[in-house]
Amino acid sequence: MKLKLKRFFVFLIWCFGFFIVFVLLTNLIVFFRAKPYIYKSLNDVSAAQVVLIPGAAILKNGEPSSIFKDRVNIAIELYQTKKVSKILVSGGDSAISHNEVNPVYNYLLKNNIPKEDIFLDHAGFDTYSTMYRARDIFKVSSVVVSTQSFHLPRAIFVARMLGIEAYGISADNGNILLKNYVREIFANEKAVFNLIFQIKPKFLGEAIPII
Repeated sequence: MKLKLKRFFVFLIWCFGFFIVFVLLTNLIVFFRAKPYIYKSLNDVSAAQVVLIPGAAILKNGEPSSIFKDRVNIAIELYQTKKVSKILVSGGDSAISHNEVNPVYNYLLKNNIPKEDIFLDHAGFDTYSTMYRARDIFKVSSVVVSTQSFHLPRAIFVARMLGIEAYGISADNGNILLKNYVREIFANEKAVFNLIFQIKPKFLGEAIPII
């Protein structure tokens, strides 16, 4: 009985060790594969068809959160400096009370972005779905992703693994919390799993070519 118990604990230790190594390697691969395509300055960003704004939290009053606005403001600058010609806003639209893309659409209009250059993806429930749909639904082949530094490696890694010529621009503006970085540690594993098994997003539909 004691021998069996000992073997069981050894097995658990091996499983835990394997899990730690897997998590570490996954995060290192994602980070270093994406790093060459991430920029801090707008002047250094490569031109692309579209700037993609991944979804983020919406406040109770219906306004985009600070993190979300930081992403949108960078996207506006990219559009105004003609680095991109279209803006794709992605996010979850799971309920009337939680719509991530419409508030951003209104914010863009208030900042004089023509409505014909704004595209909305209401089914971008996570980064993988966002990039998959950008490729298959909106027919995007090159994109600049406007998001925070904690999210950029995963976003760029997923996009490039799906065949999109993706670049990233940091939208950091002092609104980041430690939990944002901690969350990414395990979100990377989910993204890699989806890529390995080529999981299809929950919603696809007919193509809506941006360009």
